Amino acid sequence: MYTAQGTINRDVLLEEHLPAVRRQALSLQVRLPSGVDLDDLIQAGTLGLLDALRRFDPNAGATFSTFANQRIRGAMIDELRTRDWVPRSVRRSARLLEETLRRLEQQLGRPAEEREIAVQMGISLAEYHQLLHDTNNGNLLPFEEIVAETGEPEAGANAPPSPFAALLDQEQRANLVEAIEMLPEREKLVMALYYQEELNLKEIGAVLGVTESRVSQLHSQAVKRLRARLLDR
Repeated sequence: MYTAQGTINRDVLLEEHLPAVRRQALSLQVRLPSGVDLDDLIQAGTLGLLDALRRFDPNAGATFSTFANQRIRGAMIDELRTRDWVPRSVRRSARLLEETLRRLEQQLGRPAEEREIAVQMGISLAEYHQLLHDTNNGNLLPFEEIVAETGEPEAGANAPPSPFAALLDQEQRANLVEAIEMLPEREKLVMALYYQEELNLKEIGAVLGVTESRVSQLHSQAVKRLRARLLDR
């Protein structure tokens, strides 16, 4: 990893971490619409890796793998945000759904059932399920959505986070864990299988005995509940 002169061998690091770019791209692609090309994600991630090679400071405390993975994922997320591939009508519907969930669950004091949400929105259950499917195409990872709301760290910052930033990050994660614990059991299971066990939608459907489309709906609904609760804090 180091040259004879004691400096980092960037060519070796690049070769070692290029497979991680493809792995992260594949992991992210399963959460996105079919129109998002894998090669575009890989290209963005590769640029993130090159940026990590330029900016990495071995004296900052973090390992290169940790630093590079953050830059790779961050570059992919930035690429997706610049595309703005979610139609405005879908964004409006997603906001309406989150507002409805926040208001309804505050009134009920428990997770709202699908029929209750549909009634509150003045749509049929079938229309509600279609809305979940449509808005799921715009979902990224829940914690990344929190970061999107509160602002990301400076892209080129190698220094450790300030005490305030570290506290904020810790508080956000604690709030997220608490919000996940409040999800209905089936949605909690979907989140665990998807993000912890890293099963794809088809595999989760086999575990739950439902279709892949239904898993997508449950995932979308879980994320909407999380956003409604977290943004209400």
